[in-house]
Amino acid sequence: MKKNEKRSVGISVAVDLLVFTVEQERLKVLLIERAEEPFAGMLALPGVAVRSDEALDDAAARGILEETGLEDIYFEQLYSFGKVDRDPRNRVVSVAYMALVPQKDLHFHAGQRTSAAELVDVGQLLDSDTGLAFDHKDIISLGRERLKGKVEYTTIAFHLVDEEFTLPQLQRVYEILLGKSLYKANFRKKVMPLIEETEHSTSGDAHRPSKLYRLAEV
Repeated sequence: MKKNEKRSVGISVAVDLLVFTVEQERLKVLLIERAEEPFAGMLALPGVAVRSDEALDDAAARGILEETGLEDIYFEQLYSFGKVDRDPRNRVVSVAYMALVPQKDLHFHAGQRTSAAELVDVGQLLDSDTGLAFDHKDIISLGRERLKGKVEYTTIAFHLVDEEFTLPQLQRVYEILLGKSLYKANFRKKVMPLIEETEHSTSGDAHRPSKLYRLAEV
């Protein structure tokens, strides 16, 4: 936008989507490479403009599908971002959503308005000078902190493991989200009321078979 060019009248609403997963024992977020201006060629969160006849949750589900090919995944509203100059085109308020997907279920592809889609290490991204389009780095930072806070008092971590999991697998996800190691005995005491044992176990090809658990039904 030129220096003296006036902004368009009115406010647009968009949704930006943080799709988190755990891969190679690292928290990662799905980013797309923008194929159009502004910020063509830069990495960004997937996102779409909200249609006039569309609820925010429906826009979030549509955006995830259009931009990455993912559908029927868990997501929740994170926060609203409304700095006046966050979008160089006009005044855009973004409602950010946070989605959590087990790595084996994360089959994504570049979608509309994107050149590529890739998983990026959240810790490395936030600790580096890598720039993202718009204010998306701030959105990712808040999303990571929200995950860290919610893992202590909700079952949000269970969205990052398979439906059936071993206790060490679940503990490792907790540790990745919290950014610290946990004592096995204390961890198991905390989660046992939340889970139930299944009739299955791991194959035990390389190690002794381990019991598989699942999130208990309320």
